[in-house]
Amino acid sequence: MNKNLDMSEYFNELRKYNFWSGEAVRVGFRREFYPSKIDGYIGNSLIKVLVGQRRAGKSYLLRQIIEKLIISGVSPVNIFYFNKEMIEFEEIDDFQALHRLILDYRSIMQPSGRVFLFLDEIQLVDGWEKLVNSYSQDYTEEYEIFLTGSNSVMFSGELATLLSGRYVTFEVFPFSFAEYCHFRKEEISKLSLIKYLKTGGLPELLHLDDEEMRFHYTSSLRDTILLKDIVQRYNIKDAWLLENLFKFISLNIGNLFSVNAIVNYFNSHKIKTNHETILNYLAYLKQSYLVHEVERFNLKAKETLSGAKKFYLNDLAFRNYASVRFEFGLAQNLENFIFLCCRSSGYKVYVGNLKDKEIDFVLEKGTEKKYLQVAWMLTDESVIEREFGNLEKISDQYPKSVISMDDLSFGNRNGINHQVAWDFNL
Repeated sequence: MNKNLDMSEYFNELRKYNFWSGEAVRVGFRREFYPSKIDGYIGNSLIKVLVGQRRAGKSYLLRQIIEKLIISGVSPVNIFYFNKEMIEFEEIDDFQALHRLILDYRSIMQPSGRVFLFLDEIQLVDGWEKLVNSYSQDYTEEYEIFLTGSNSVMFSGELATLLSGRYVTFEVFPFSFAEYCHFRKEEISKLSLIKYLKTGGLPELLHLDDEEMRFHYTSSLRDTILLKDIVQRYNIKDAWLLENLFKFISLNIGNLFSVNAIVNYFNSHKIKTNHETILNYLAYLKQSYLVHEVERFNLKAKETLSGAKKFYLNDLAFRNYASVRFEFGLAQNLENFIFLCCRSSGYKVYVGNLKDKEIDFVLEKGTEKKYLQVAWMLTDESVIEREFGNLEKISDQYPKSVISMDDLSFGNRNGINHQVAWDFNL
């Protein structure tokens, strides 16, 4: 920490981003799904953590929570909002500097009673864990803490042990299909879903109607995540390989492949790499929320399988605008969409393995279990037999569904429900 920092200068900048003088809170598009989940945890000492990919809307959600608190009667003076991504706070780079800023806030604003700390992109502050742990255990003052971060390893290792049982995590995804339709004022329909599959759900992207602008925005965001959140953070030596690995996953979403298969693919294209490097790079892509890994699950043995896995993108924009034309692999886009629906609804997702048959998705949440097959169109009897037939071979009585883009639902076959994708629900 630079002890010569003039904290009064930073406090003046802090005023600009807080609401202490009664300024209106800019909340953007109201996303009811996440605030409604978080509401039940407000008013207690649990640390609320919003995690997810950059530009998925976490900062707007924090401001929506702030607005609700103010409307409910909390004084704006009792709310401290700090966003590390603002360039004005570039030198607030460690927990000691942030602590001094909070102390200045308390001294100058004199909040009475519970103080709400909203710390945005906190992982960019070195040693932030010490600050959060200290404030969460401060019995001389009453704090309620809200954090956002763009890295899934924020609460791992020592910190998870320190804060065991004292925090709750909410994973924030880009706009869902329903939110997209609400934002664009479109009816939920087959046509609007095709548009969504082509556009993706990145909030800022929905303000851009020009295809070239969408391409540049998505490419810029991808590069920022790859370079800033991965290359710089982990001292990656081969950024070009990392970019090509991400492109490989984008081209192969929903396909089973192992780390060795990826290594062989790159080596066959004269790109030298090894098992350890690819394994590490995959971990970094997952930690930055760009991609999601799905393991295979043996339905007979009731255990996960090692080896080949599937990968899905956190948003289809990275495939459509930064990797491949939309027309390439429509069924892959649809499968990725269904996966995101399941994950954002809180389900653990696996690829089902039953002898020589594959079940696209096995979903688990507590005691719930569901099975899903995804097809672009049920074009003929052989396709219908494959999609329904795989599910019919599962002997238990948990719900089973086939999802497709056919114009009408086929109803129910042998207890298996058919859903059109734009009306898909869990």
